[in-house]
Amino acid sequence: MNIPQEPRKKRGPIAAWFLSLDAWLDSSLYRLRYRASEFWEAATIFFRRFKVTGWRRWLIEALSEGFTLGTGASVALLALALPAFQETSGDWRAQGDFAVTFLDRYGNEVGQRGIIQRDSVPVDQMPDHVIKAVLSTEDRRFFEHYGIDFLGLARALTENVRANSVVQGGSSITQQLAKNLFLTNERTLERKVKEAFLSLWLEANLSKKEILQLYLDRSYMGGGTFGIEAAADFYFGKSVKDLTLAEAAMLAGLFKAPTKYAPHINLPAARARANVVLNNMVDSGFMSEGQVLQARLHPANVVDRGERKSPDYFLDWAFDEVKKIAPKGTHSLVAHTTFDANIQDAAEESVEFHLRQYGKEYRVTEGAVVVIETNGSVRAIVGGRDYGASQFNRATRALRQTGSSFKPYVYATAMEHGFTPDSVVSSGPVSWGNWSPKNYSGSFGGKITLLNAFVKSINTVPVRLAKDSLSIPPIKKLAEDMGVESPLESHKTMVLGTSGMTVMDQATGYSVFAQNGYVGTRHGITQLVTHTGEVVYDWAKNAPAPRRVLSEKALRSMNAMLTQVPVIGTARRAALPNIVSGGKTGTTQSYRDAWYVGFTGNYTAAVWLGNDDFRPTNNMTGGSLPAMIWQRMMVYAHQNIDLKPIPGIDQPFVDKTVAAKAEEAQKKQAAEEEARIAVERPPVLSSRTTLALRTLSKTFEGAPALVPPTTPEKLSAL
Repeated sequence: MNIPQEPRKKRGPIAAWFLSLDAWLDSSLYRLRYRASEFWEAATIFFRRFKVTGWRRWLIEALSEGFTLGTGASVALLALALPAFQETSGDWRAQGDFAVTFLDRYGNEVGQRGIIQRDSVPVDQMPDHVIKAVLSTEDRRFFEHYGIDFLGLARALTENVRANSVVQGGSSITQQLAKNLFLTNERTLERKVKEAFLSLWLEANLSKKEILQLYLDRSYMGGGTFGIEAAADFYFGKSVKDLTLAEAAMLAGLFKAPTKYAPHINLPAARARANVVLNNMVDSGFMSEGQVLQARLHPANVVDRGERKSPDYFLDWAFDEVKKIAPKGTHSLVAHTTFDANIQDAAEESVEFHLRQYGKEYRVTEGAVVVIETNGSVRAIVGGRDYGASQFNRATRALRQTGSSFKPYVYATAMEHGFTPDSVVSSGPVSWGNWSPKNYSGSFGGKITLLNAFVKSINTVPVRLAKDSLSIPPIKKLAEDMGVESPLESHKTMVLGTSGMTVMDQATGYSVFAQNGYVGTRHGITQLVTHTGEVVYDWAKNAPAPRRVLSEKALRSMNAMLTQVPVIGTARRAALPNIVSGGKTGTTQSYRDAWYVGFTGNYTAAVWLGNDDFRPTNNMTGGSLPAMIWQRMMVYAHQNIDLKPIPGIDQPFVDKTVAAKAEEAQKKQAAEEEARIAVERPPVLSSRTTLALRTLSKTFEGAPALVPPTTPEKLSAL
């Protein structure tokens, strides 16, 4: 049976075009896949001939992984190198064309800075034995390595392990120059990484002769001198071109520790160090034993300069100040400064005395101090324990967290907003977002006066003030108005001192409390005079007028609280005998930094203690060593002077309940101490120690018994 078929529909031209396109795509994809598979098969067959097995396979795998890790390490090194190379921006070769001679407050010359350090003598004109003495001691393979001497580093490590102490350094001359030109002496991993990259950069951009020239011209050589030519003139009264072998060996020995081996301070130590240099010259093959024999038998003698100590940290800061205020075109100057050598010596002695006595116990190695007289004159700067070992000025350049020593700026802002010392707030727990600060004691309280909270350094109270009543911007603004130049963060944790500040900033800010609420008086230069006698700058005439930043009411309230901290608060070890003082302690997280900043009617001083590598101390607080350093130094500074009152302190505001409890605790502590001393066997002291103790007792007669007594074990340090 025939079934009728429906007529087939005729396709249009568009449908036909799409069908042809679909067929073309299918065939093209098929051909592409087929050719790719052919290519892959051919490549597989080709590389199959390189297939290895056994130990060769493991070698190839190791090399492959090594290349992968090397590529990743190269990217990481590049990321680390970029910050280092940023240090090379600017004219790093120039020392500036200033030549400044500095005089202290009494007109005595205390040092020089700038091109007056002496003109450079080309390396080619220096005697051969001078260059050999330096290279044999500092970098024997200087002309063989490319910035970093790995063989010398290995040798130094071996010798240090063998001697069980640091007897040799591993840094090349190029590395030391990189540190001198671009970096600081802070012992951090970041600094060492930068130093390594900058060493390679110097080697790529300078010749060996240029690197050696810069090293010899820029290194600190003790006695306030920079460069080997200045040192030759200072110690021997001659040019470096005229040095004998014995004199060259003595100068070459200064690069390691210029303060320790300075011949005008310790000639026996300098001669012993020179003998080590002569040994190095023989060991390195630069000279024979016969050639150095005369230098051993006839060691160098130095020009008698007395025991003049150069206030190098102060001079570095004052030199920067001169550059800021000197008129354009006038660069050869005599600067009359505010420097006081007696106060400087007292500050240095107090830092060194306490770090020698208690440094190991508290695991602290460095300190910094700034002393400012009430008229704004900067009298002393201690930028570290040893300028020869580290020219980094910790007093003016190091940014360190301030801890509770920042709280006066918070409380001062509160006083400006209507609070008073007897205002009552809660000292209970407080949360600010996801931040819940704790008190040092670990406990919380109830209602408390601002005075009580301040002297006990309770953390939750200033946080509550900032959160509920003040906010961060006005606190930051007042701190900056009071003279703080360090960049302050605008984070809420700032109220507990998490922002980094310099010791100079702290002393400047607290000096406002001693100067009746005024700021703008801090200065280190009183006059700049040309060598013809023309006065080109006079602080009394040219400096901007001081301005008030704290109202009289706020100032009176703040000083009422600050003066109670040494009496009933956290700084009782800073209390001065028969002298009213005020201040605040500060301790940062993990005990990395400890502060005491205080003032009298005559002086303001800030003290910081810590470690260059940010290692935590052994539970050191601002009320311990910093307060003790401040107290010893200020006792000396106030001898034989007219005592000035602290502004606003006629009848100090005292919380009588707190004062009574503090007095009772002091009596109990004194009784326990007397009982302990009574049962202890008196130590047998040498005549020298007895004389030293008698001298100290006369100096500190009448001082409060708040400093821990000297124990027999610690007497040996005297």
